[in-house]
Amino acid sequence: MHEGSILITNEFRMGQHLTKFPGGGMHFGEGTIDCLRRECMEEMGQEIKIQHHFYTTDFFQPTFFLPQTEQLMSIYYFAELSNPTRVNVASKPFDFDKLIEGAQWFRWIPLYQLNEDEFTLPVDKVVARLLIRSQEIH
Repeated sequence: MHEGSILITNEFRMGQHLTKFPGGGMHFGEGTIDCLRRECMEEMGQEIKIQHHFYTTDFFQPTFFLPQTEQLMSIYYFAELSNPTRVNVASKPFDFDKLIEGAQWFRWIPLYQLNEDEFTLPVDKVVARLLIRSQEIH
C-alpha cells in the first residue's frame, strides 16, 4: 500500500499473461516473513516493513504451475516498501518491452479502482474482493 493505492504485478510466465499480487513461492525451510522479504528484494530490489497479516487461504486450491497437482497455501501481508516511488511501474497492463518468459511490470492501482476480475489467480481474486469489502466498511 502507498498513498491509497495497492501494488499489483503483470507477468508473462509459462506462456501466460498473469495479473497478480507481488510474491512467490516459499523455499524449503524458509519462514513466511523471510520469504516475503526475499521475494520483494528479488522482484523490486527493496526491503520491506511488515505491517500485518491480511489473509491465509481458507479453502482448497490446487496448484496450476507444477507438473503434479498439489495443494496451494497463500499468505498475504500488508507491507511497506522502503522506497515505493522507485518501483518500475507501467501505466497500462502488460506494457512489456519484449514479451519474453519472466517479463514483469508493476502497477499502482487506487483501492477504489480495484476489481477482482482483473486478477488471474483464484486466491488473488478472493483477496481483491476482501480488500474491496474492507474499503466499503471504512
